[in-house]
Amino acid sequence: MSLKKINTVMAAAFIVFILWFGTGFMLSPEATVVGFGLPSAPSGDGGGFLVVTTVLTHHGSLATAFGVHCPTATLMVANGLLIMRETREAREAREAREVAVAPVGSAVRPA
Repeated sequence: MSLKKINTVMAAAFIVFILWFGTGFMLSPEATVVGFGLPSAPSGDGGGFLVVTTVLTHHGSLATAFGVHCPTATLMVANGLLIMRETREAREAREAREVAVAPVGSAVRPA
């Protein structure tokens, strides 16, 4: 399987997972919080940010904090880097095609 296909599958899987999890959290936050690694729903503003820290400061499971959320964050960063790389390669290929088909003596406009 090509890197582009792997990247597309990873991106689609993350989107589906985030939609599934987010919908579950919005419909039933009390039930979802337990699977998220927290013993109870966090109170205050910004409870959903910095997930590992939130799980640990609310006395959540250490295994869930590091065993689930860190690998998920790592995969999301890797997926983002692959998307950025693919975008750069596509831009460079497009620019190379523009230069190859430009008439002699004409100025190629920058992207």
